[in-house]
This record gives sequence, C-alpha cells and structure tokens, in this order.
Amino acid sequence: MKILKLLIIGLFLFGFSQNTEAQLWKRLKKHAEEKVKREAERRAERRIDKGIDKAYDETENEIDGKNKKSEKKKGKKSEFNERDSEQMNVPDNKKSKKKKLHQPKVVWSKYDFVPGDTVIFEDVPSAEEENGEFPSHWDLYKGGAEIAEVDGEPVITFITDTGNMYSKGIVPYLKDPEQDYLPEIFTIELDAYFIPNKYNDRYYITFYDRKNQKYFKDAQATIYVNSVSFANSEGKLDGKSRSNRDNEGGWRHVSIAFTKGKFKIYLEDQRLINIPHFKGNPTGITLTCNAKTNYIKNFRIAKGGVKYYKRVLSDGKIIVNGIKFDINKATLKPESMGPINRIYKLMQKQPDLKFSIEGHTDSDGNNALNLKLSKARAKTVMNKLISMGIDKSRLKYTGYGESKPIDNNSTPEGKANNRRVEFVKF
Repeated sequence: MKILKLLIIGLFLFGFSQNTEAQLWKRLKKHAEEKVKREAERRAERRIDKGIDKAYDETENEIDGKNKKSEKKKGKKSEFNERDSEQMNVPDNKKSKKKKLHQPKVVWSKYDFVPGDTVIFEDVPSAEEENGEFPSHWDLYKGGAEIAEVDGEPVITFITDTGNMYSKGIVPYLKDPEQDYLPEIFTIELDAYFIPNKYNDRYYITFYDRKNQKYFKDAQATIYVNSVSFANSEGKLDGKSRSNRDNEGGWRHVSIAFTKGKFKIYLEDQRLINIPHFKGNPTGITLTCNAKTNYIKNFRIAKGGVKYYKRVLSDGKIIVNGIKFDINKATLKPESMGPINRIYKLMQKQPDLKFSIEGHTDSDGNNALNLKLSKARAKTVMNKLISMGIDKSRLKYTGYGESKPIDNNSTPEGKANNRRVEFVKF
C-alpha cells in the first residue's frame, strides 16, 4: 500500500514535470521570439538614429565650416580695423567709408644757402699758380701749404704731416688782417677733398685769423667727410653714418652763412648746423687740416646784402653771383639751387613779376666764346625755373659775355663779381 502510494505520487510528479517543462519551453520560445523582435527593432532604431546623427553631423560641420571661414574673415577685418583705428582713427563700422590718411604738406628747406652779394676774397686757385709754390693769395700761419694738381685742376695741399691743428694753417692774404675783415653778414664757400675709405680725415675752419688776431672761444668748425661739428652742435648727411670714413670719399662742397649772430653750415646740399644766437664775433679765417693728403679749392668769402624783392624795387634787378656752372659749360652746380629757389619763391609771391635772365662772364678766354657761353647759361637758368613751375611767358633770356663788367678783371675777387647772372625786371 505504501509502495502503491509512492508509485502514484511518482507518476503524478513525472506528469507534472513533463507538463511544466513543456509550458516552460513554450514560454522560453515566446520570450526569445519577443526578445529577437525587440532587439531587431532596437537595432533598426539605432541604425536610423546613426543615419540621422550622421546627417546632422554633416550639416553641422558644413555650417561650422562656413562660420569658421566667416569668423576668420571677420577676424582679419576686425584685426585690420582695430589696427587702423589706432593708426588712422578710422571707426570700425561697415557702413562708414574708409578715410584716407592725411598727408601733411611739409615745407622744409634743408638747403637755403644764398651766397653774399659781393666777393671780398676768392682763390680758386688760378691756373697761373706755379705747381709746388706757396698759394699767392694766402699767408702762412704755421706748417706749410703748396699748389698741387688733382685731376688736371690746381688745388691747395697742406704739406705738414701732423694731426695737430695748431701746428699748421693758412690765412687770407689781405690788407690790415689784424682788423675785423668779416662783415656782420657774410658767406664762406669751399670745396674740400676726402681720401676714399680713409679714417679721421678732417678740415678745420677757425673764425679768427690765428696769425694776426686775438683768440676767442667756440670759434672753430670741423668738417668731416659726411658730417660737421661747430660749438655744441653737430649734424650729418642724410643716409650717411656718423663714422668719419666713406668708401667713395671725393669732393665735398662746404657753405657757411653768418647773419648778425645766426650761424648756418651746409655740407653738399644739406644744412647740418643751424645756430640762432651765436655768442661771439667772427673776425677772420684760419684754414687747416689734419693730413698732407687733403686738398681744397674754390675758396670764397662774400658779404651779404639786401633781400631780393627790395633789390627789385630799388634797382629793378637782382645781381646773383652764387649761380655756378661747370668750367666752360652751362651745367648748373648743385649749390646754385639756393639762389634759384629764392628767385622761384619771389616769383610765386609776386605773380606779376617778369624777369629777363642775363648771363655775364669775366674777361678770361675768347670774347665770342664767352658771349655764347653766357647765353647758354642764362637759358639753363630760365629752363630750370620753368621746370619748377614758373610760366614761360614770365621769363626770357640773353647773354652779354664779358662786355658789361661791374668790377675790374685784374683780381680774383673782381672776376668773381663779373661772373654773374642778373634777373632784370621787364
């Protein structure tokens, strides 16, 4: 009985187990199908999402790329406008038009030198001077000086080889040299030679006669190849270094103007020294250098005069001996631009003023050639003024050669005064 009960219970449990297992498999199958379906749906959704994300990413990247380019351009424009706003005061406003940078009209003459009216001392030197002899228009202070020839032209050379400026020098040979022979308005000009690539070449111009006159302080100018120093001032040529050496060297034109206490010194075509109130009275000249390889020529002292317009009113003409030309040619020298600029400015201020430009020579050479040369030089000056803007109807020219001297032709100073250009009102 007991066995029978156990058998019945076992059969029941077996049947129950089979039924339960069948139901379990059925449920698992259903669950698996549902899970596969859900996974398929999720994967499909993910693929769709990825596709949408990719499309969005591409669109956003395209938009971002355009924005970056736009920002880059905007950044450049902003940077430019910011820089320009600082430099030009231009507002950063797209609607506002760009303003042009104001260029001030600057009038600044660095070469306003005009030679004195009347030559009181001049030494070229003359071709008649004997080579190796002491220059006849000078007197010796110390050391030695002689006539030499450079490139076919007579020059003065200092033969004492010492750098001590007090141990040599020459002074103009004039009557009563112990007296003050420099007027209250005067100019000095000379050409000085500098050896190429040589260091420490220099000339000294002392504004009193060391041999005949009393010493006074701050009276000496030092001329270097590209610079000048005087008293407490100094200046150098534009584009040149302060080093006293130049690869090319050569001739330098020196010009000095003294006007009742105003001191100006020029080198080539530039004003390098401009002292408004010089305390001292220049009374004479001593000229020297620091080596015997230095040469000078075309030395001139002239006294100043009345302003150009006052001369026109009183005399009807302006006599200019500071317009210079190459020897036996009608080619203007650079230092001629000082007086030509003055004439130009006068004609600008006086629009009714008309000039006949008349050339004159000294008596040296052939009369017929001098006449031809004087006309050619007058024409050159006229053409220069026309090129500067003066109407040609206000100008004419002629030449008289040596036929109308205003001084004697027996002295260098007299010849210098006869070599002139006159501007005669018509």
